[in-house]
Amino acid sequence: MSTVDETDVKILEMLEEDGRRSFTEMAEKLKVSESAIRKRVSTLLSTGVIKKFTIRVDNVKMGLNTVAIVGIDVESDKMLEIAQLLCNNREVKCVATSSGDHMIMLEVWARSGKELSKLISERIAKMDGVKKICPALILEKLKD
Repeated sequence: MSTVDETDVKILEMLEEDGRRSFTEMAEKLKVSESAIRKRVSTLLSTGVIKKFTIRVDNVKMGLNTVAIVGIDVESDKMLEIAQLLCNNREVKCVATSSGDHMIMLEVWARSGKELSKLISERIAKMDGVKKICPALILEKLKD
């Protein structure tokens, strides 16, 4: 397991801000060589500090106008099985097990409230072991 130092943290911050930022640009800002940046990013990838490079989309511009955080209570012995099944839904963007008010928490993107309701009532509620579903619509994301 590797140790992340201050330079690594700065590299990670720059990549979180813009994952397309060039190694050359980061090297100039950090006053190190481009090859040093390349090696550090490679190490961060191989040690799992960086899990993957991805994009962030604007759900509204994608026509997904309804975003909800959904808490789900399930039978204890089925929690992991249900959580894994929920990962297979394209509308479900995040699945997490929780020790809070609900056993499983989801972030769901849908085209409309009607589509969200259909997902909840026809797919999630019918899963064996689901006891309670508590959706909360996101009105506005202030930080993402």
